[in-house]
Amino acid sequence: MNRKNFLSSTITLLAASSVSGKSANDAMTLLSDEENYCTKPPFLNVGDTIGITSPAGSISLEDIQPAVNKLTEWGFRVKIGSTIGKKHFTFGGTDEERLLDFQEMLDDKNIKAIMCARGGYGILRIIDQLNFKGFVSNPKWIIGFSDVAILHSHINRNYKIATIHSKMCNSFLKDWTLAEDVQLKSILTIHDCLMGKALSYDANPNSYNRLGKANGVLIGGNLRVIESLCGSASEIDTKHKILFLEDTEEYLYNIDRMLWNLKRSGKLTHLKGLIIGGFKIKKDEAGQEFGLRLEEMVMEKVKEFSFPVCFDFPVGHQKHNEALICGIQHELNVDDQKVTLSFN
Repeated sequence: MNRKNFLSSTITLLAASSVSGKSANDAMTLLSDEENYCTKPPFLNVGDTIGITSPAGSISLEDIQPAVNKLTEWGFRVKIGSTIGKKHFTFGGTDEERLLDFQEMLDDKNIKAIMCARGGYGILRIIDQLNFKGFVSNPKWIIGFSDVAILHSHINRNYKIATIHSKMCNSFLKDWTLAEDVQLKSILTIHDCLMGKALSYDANPNSYNRLGKANGVLIGGNLRVIESLCGSASEIDTKHKILFLEDTEEYLYNIDRMLWNLKRSGKLTHLKGLIIGGFKIKKDEAGQEFGLRLEEMVMEKVKEFSFPVCFDFPVGHQKHNEALICGIQHELNVDDQKVTLSFN
């Protein structure tokens, strides 16, 4: 069987297993460890529709308007979901309302991409009730980060469909004249990912980086979210992949504990490369200092391995948070001058 027919047969098998209710992981046993290929949803054209929904925290129509304006400026149509403007305690509506809104967008063939309006907490409460049958038949781009890492991991593991890890509606500025260059660049990479443009990302060198080159499928997201998925149907699959991690508002000891979880559960054993993005760290209480830097904690967990590792990558809860396509092949090059991550 040639490569083209092999990939086609694999994708068909995965879709069939998903529709039948059989675990996609069963189908994936037919693949070698290196065959982590994902389906790319169709890239967008001017005039295509992007849906905006809030499957986690609540957000107002006013707060998503800058994103609506920018998406429209790019030439896209926008469909605003029923959860926008709803509030049920911290959530963008009840579990049932958020589930229904997201499900309708998954099933709507006219919607070519779904942008999550914001993060927070809430997707974990509805992920097992979502039906991805229509999504598998007609893939579309799922966009977001933070709590949306649940969707990236779940879709990659079970359906092998690429997704976009990026800023969301609550990161679009009302006044773009006040935006910093890195904010503008980060938002623009969403457009470029959706339009299928080749992208390359750079990061400055860090003395803790471990030099090397790696090729592999990119997957990752928020460390706290990834840890919470261990043992579930949405557990991240890191084997032979390039993993990126980010987090915010965590104490160093919590980060250390989560990193140990990754190591002890085998998530670091067969990596091709490790990318550490932005980590906003809570200050230790006086007399309770943890005693290790983030970089030292990470390198402690990977010292027995040889894959490249880099720090300070532009992804995470920060102004410089560039859009990354999860589930497709990337090349990571870490040298003493700079770090480069790229895909074609």
